[in-house]
Amino acid sequence: MIAMGRRPGLRLCAVVMFVALAAEPVAAQAQFPQSDGSVLDGSGLRILPDLAPAPSAPEVATASAGAVLRWLDKMSGQVADLVLAPQETGLAGNLEVTLGECRYPVEDPASNAYAFLTIRDRGVDAPLFDGWMIADSPALSVLDHPRYDVWLLRCVTTSKGDDPRP
Repeated sequence: MIAMGRRPGLRLCAVVMFVALAAEPVAAQAQFPQSDGSVLDGSGLRILPDLAPAPSAPEVATASAGAVLRWLDKMSGQVADLVLAPQETGLAGNLEVTLGECRYPVEDPASNAYAFLTIRDRGVDAPLFDGWMIADSPALSVLDHPRYDVWLLRCVTTSKGDDPRP
């Protein structure tokens, strides 16, 4: 009570400023459509319609004859490629890698690849990785292992006509 008696004008000034600041955004949010498709906001600025391109059609992918994977042993520095057919299991160091399927874009087979992989430590039933890997985004879905890295390079396409196995 004593503080209000000393400075009543200060409290009134704070209340007036609060009301003025709170009301300002409401006026700025008013929008007025124009015949050219643009919009005028409450301050008189012209807002143009969104000029972003329309979303492209979804990418159509087809199944392939297999996948080419690369693996790295971080302890020894050994790097090797692993070529698998669908439902085939191969060894990458102490890992068992099983390819479910590999898909690639029909329009541009060299552009990307998507492979469903199951990766297990040899002799262990629980998978370390069970999901899709994407060739052009290897960090999106990765195997988290202290010793090995495994990533997808490409799908084996039938248009190549040859088996890339060594």
